[in-house]
Amino acid sequence: MNQKIYLALFFLLAVIQFIACNSEPVETSGNPVFEGWYADPEGAVFDDRYWIFPTWSDDFEKQVFFDCFSSKDLVSWEKHANILDTAEVKWAKQAMWAPAIIEKDNKYFLFFGANDVQRPSSPWWDENHPYNHYGGIGVAVSDSPAGPFRDYLGKPLIDTFYNDAQPIDQFVFQDLDGTYYFFYGGWGHCNLGKLNNDFTGFIPREDGTLFKEITPEGYVEGPFMFHRMGKYYFMWSEGGWTNDSYKVAYAMADKATGPFNRIGSILQSDTTIATGAGHHSVINVPGTDEWIMVYHRRPIPNEDRDHRVTCLDKMEFNENGTIKQIKMTFEGVEKRVIKNEPVK
Repeated sequence: MNQKIYLALFFLLAVIQFIACNSEPVETSGNPVFEGWYADPEGAVFDDRYWIFPTWSDDFEKQVFFDCFSSKDLVSWEKHANILDTAEVKWAKQAMWAPAIIEKDNKYFLFFGANDVQRPSSPWWDENHPYNHYGGIGVAVSDSPAGPFRDYLGKPLIDTFYNDAQPIDQFVFQDLDGTYYFFYGGWGHCNLGKLNNDFTGFIPREDGTLFKEITPEGYVEGPFMFHRMGKYYFMWSEGGWTNDSYKVAYAMADKATGPFNRIGSILQSDTTIATGAGHHSVINVPGTDEWIMVYHRRPIPNEDRDHRVTCLDKMEFNENGTIKQIKMTFEGVEKRVIKNEPVK
């Protein structure tokens, strides 16, 4: 009897060793997914490729251009350098950041903040420093997501403080009916408007105003939205972007317009991995119900206020549709080639 057990165990171990020796190792993206100090990443899928459009994280006077990155599998990333800079956007003098992109009519529209615009009531207003007297949210256009992009309007799309929201951190969401909703806002205020057909302005509301304030509890900046299984997920960043309090929270609604009641935070600092995790976006692997959090975080040890890197980690859901806590990793996400098959 003992001999049969030993033989069975020997056979089992041999099978396990054979499988281990002949199975391919799992390829992952690793975190960060590409070299360099990059923050505020906007993830997207265009032309059977994954794309990431981040902020070049540096001093404001050096943060004057955008790079982007593309991949066929989430593992190997190609850098597309200097797709837009202040040489093209004449009104932008410094601090271009937080790009957001959407495709429309075979054109790619890149929205961005520039100049860190302030107003006289702001504690950061400097009477002798005109760079922050004028600016806001701009838009550029290109025939390719890899650029080059050109300034679309020659001026900011939004340069005014509506509802006390600083005009930064924009996100464009196309609803199921084709409406292009525009979420944006810093200083703890979030506005929602509707872009007009050619993206040159906004469709007035019934009361004549352009924007409705939709600020949820805890909101600071970095709005984002996606749709899954009949629900709209509205997400944002809380805390301070320069420290460990930065995190991502979310709400769920039946409509893109809300109302948005905070459910909780799902991504925050982990002192065994990194801190200051926030200003994110989300990628859905086409044809699947696999979702990926695209975000920046502060490596440990952290070298500077602007030492932020772009990372990918899995985002999963509970049976009731709420989002599970996201675990930051050094491995990142597994290789996924786009197959473009419909979700069953």
